[in-house]
Amino acid sequence: APDFTAVDSNGKTVKLADFKGKTVVLEWTNDGCPYVGKHYKSGNMQKLQKDAAAQGIVWLSVISSAKGTQGHVDGAGANKLTADRGAAPAAVLLDPTGVVGHAYGAKTTPHMYIINKDGQLVYNGAIDDKPTSNLADVPTARNYVTEALAAVAGGKPVPTATTRAYGCSVKYM
Repeated sequence: APDFTAVDSNGKTVKLADFKGKTVVLEWTNDGCPYVGKHYKSGNMQKLQKDAAAQGIVWLSVISSAKGTQGHVDGAGANKLTADRGAAPAAVLLDPTGVVGHAYGAKTTPHMYIINKDGQLVYNGAIDDKPTSNLADVPTARNYVTEALAAVAGGKPVPTATTRAYGCSVKYM
């Protein structure tokens, strides 16, 4: 997985290397995107974040929206969104210049990546197999992130390592 350094919503510098030996989830997000909204309004994203944390997995939400575009927030705004949504990422990374997003090729929100404890990118793509913004689709969706994390935890290959991410375009500079 490409290494990166970013500043989180509390002004702390975060490096991927800080999490060596741990599984890491990267979630590209934009609070104005209805596809992201589907997963937060249904409680799906928060449940995934909390379940991951309970397993010792590091969940990093990444905001690559450029200043003046949909989804751009400063640190205080990101912290308020996290609290208001009941979200539970380990950190929210602010990437307004898009350096981290471009390093990973993040195209949509949500766009999900999973990095195993050896630093290998083992999943890249959609959160699930229902590319809609309809909240009613969440319970019947095949959740690729859940499947990939279960495989990684079991020491098995990820059954579907790449899928086509869906959602709103990342609002790069």
